[in-house]
Amino acid sequence: MDPSAALSKSEREALKAVYRLTRRQPNAATGDLAEALGLTPGTVTATVKRLARGGFLAHTPYKGVRLTAGGRRAAAAAMRRHRIVERFLSDMLGYPWNEADRLAATFEHDLPDEVEERLHIALDRPTTCPHGFPIPAREAAEPPDTPPLYDLEPGDRAVVAVPGSTDPEVVAFLGTLGLRPGVVVEVRDKHPFDGPLVLRVDGRDRTVGERIARQVFVRTDALDDVLDHDRDRSA
Repeated sequence: MDPSAALSKSEREALKAVYRLTRRQPNAATGDLAEALGLTPGTVTATVKRLARGGFLAHTPYKGVRLTAGGRRAAAAAMRRHRIVERFLSDMLGYPWNEADRLAATFEHDLPDEVEERLHIALDRPTTCPHGFPIPAREAAEPPDTPPLYDLEPGDRAVVAVPGSTDPEVVAFLGTLGLRPGVVVEVRDKHPFDGPLVLRVDGRDRTVGERIARQVFVRTDALDDVLDHDRDRSA
């Protein structure tokens, strides 16, 4: 039996949060984890201890926690389930992409594995969630990387992904720029000293500040698929 199958809702959410917090740094501080989950430090500490005993987290005193190999697989499985449920809510029930994240978290953890897989098949095996993030393969070693938009350099092209937790005012602003999940962008210029990006979006140049550009994420692995899909639609 997969040991991650017995994880509780709070434990799965903690693993996902640790993954997000350690994408660009080696460890996640317990205080940062508590803030990300909206829980007290004491509650998070108890969850961390259980996950460490189960072999999902490694804890370094005064430095924080990181995912073990087993923890990365469990985080990938938790993200896969969440993103499949988001796609179900969006594609089959008609919820907007920026509402699917909140709703998925209310019942995703109660789904049996076989229901999760049948949902994926019924949805025609989507490769991304409505936000543009990749759906990890079954038993993936870890979630696919999605760096911040601001990490790109001039000449780079990528596909946009926007977290469901993004502030609604930021989502609305991004919409005015055409920065929606699944849109292809090209970096035309990147001003020095944390200056803004100049992006080509839908044939127009748009300027995005560093703070906003760090709240948007991108995929480079799906670029060819998106361009092929767009060409098929226009043919």
